[in-house]
Amino acid sequence: EGHTDRLGRVQFHPMGHHVATASWDMTWRFWDVETGSCLFEQEGHSRQVHAVAFHPDGSLAGSVGLDAYGRIWDCRTGRTAIVLEGHVKPVLAIDFAPDGVHVATGSDDHQVKVWDLRKRKAIYTIPAHTSLVSTVRWQPERGHVLLTAGYDNQAKLWSTRDWRLLKVLSGHEGKVMAADMCPSFTGAVANTLTDGDAAGQGVGLNGDFEALVGTASYDRTIKLWAPEDVPDIDGSSSDSGDDSGSDVEGDDMAVDGL
Repeated sequence: EGHTDRLGRVQFHPMGHHVATASWDMTWRFWDVETGSCLFEQEGHSRQVHAVAFHPDGSLAGSVGLDAYGRIWDCRTGRTAIVLEGHVKPVLAIDFAPDGVHVATGSDDHQVKVWDLRKRKAIYTIPAHTSLVSTVRWQPERGHVLLTAGYDNQAKLWSTRDWRLLKVLSGHEGKVMAADMCPSFTGAVANTLTDGDAAGQGVGLNGDFEALVGTASYDRTIKLWAPEDVPDIDGSSSDSGDDSGSDVEGDDMAVDGL
């Protein structure tokens, strides 16, 4: 049998053979992709589970829920290894850093917290948005940039070296429900995009960060962002100005709850 309530988020295991689902039935489950069978069901949250993520090597999983807690699970034993306690409202987003040491969580308390798994505590709190934080995403491979998105209609890019705000991606007319970054934005990808309506350029930070940023909003659009003037991570200047993206219109989608 499957979940007994709506799903929050779905995440593939790094090895690609398994997938995790977070549900409002207060559990998250681990599935075999080939057979479709549920390998285990994890309980621990006292309210709905909204998101799940995996450690880069697949040994750990992280879950967050409406009980305002995050949990780090040992995938080998199925037991909770660390409880992430610090948010004061529901936690809706979680992501592991590529270094495997740090985790970011986003909450309805408008904050993003960065956790050190070795120290088992939060090491930094970012007052990231003026409304619920729907997404946190580390830059793939290097992790020098953290992408956040929220119900204040904005997405933001942060330097993970000093947690300085690098860029505000403002242009949606509704809540930003999801955001992500392409791992490597190469010339071939750029050429492909240029041939269509959603043309874009990479974000250049002295070779530290070249990625296409995508955001999906309650305004029924998907934007592909191509900020050309993001400051050097090592520089002293900071640009929090708006940028523009290419829109992809979509059909209306009714979303109950969050």
